[in-house]
Amino acid sequence: RAEWLSARKALLAKEKELTRLRDALNAERRRLPVVKIEKDYVFDGPNGKVRLIDLFEGKRQLYLHHFMWIDALDTGCPTCSAAADMNFNSVPWLAQLEQREVTFACVSRAPYEKIAAYKARRGWTFPFYSSAPTTFHYDFHSTLDESKAPIEYNYRTKQELLAAGFPEEALKGDHPVNSVFVRDERNVYHAYSAYARGLD
Repeated sequence: RAEWLSARKALLAKEKELTRLRDALNAERRRLPVVKIEKDYVFDGPNGKVRLIDLFEGKRQLYLHHFMWIDALDTGCPTCSAAADMNFNSVPWLAQLEQREVTFACVSRAPYEKIAAYKARRGWTFPFYSSAPTTFHYDFHSTLDESKAPIEYNYRTKQELLAAGFPEEALKGDHPVNSVFVRDERNVYHAYSAYARGLD
């Protein structure tokens, strides 16, 4: 046990250092500048057309999951669906966000009729909207389609992604993204987006 205890204490020191670094990183993340949203995005939901500011439901912050849609199967992404089952549909989890003035919602580029049917089959109750036919998913690089917008993912251009070893055939369709927006009385601002393992 002495050997284990020595190794555990060494690991604990590293864990504490990681915690301090994470706290500093989180503080730096909160200090990022915000970018005013100039486009008037309109989404489709259970009550018809709504604007981006309406998705906040009166709260100060909006935490948005770009829900991936699998075109070949015409259905929701299995990984996004698993996350929805475990977290997005959790009443306590949503309540914790609400206490912090955060509204959570999912947005997919699929037509709302397909989203509503998929949501009903899964038994989900969280807010879920369609961005079709807007450019929302392409503007925030959660859907890659060179005919719609220049390829960019995780703040890398297409050339940078290819140089990093991404196969060109992978640079299309939906990819993992979460975004955070804040608002004042009249305007919405983009505060943060995380891609790939940044969602972890």
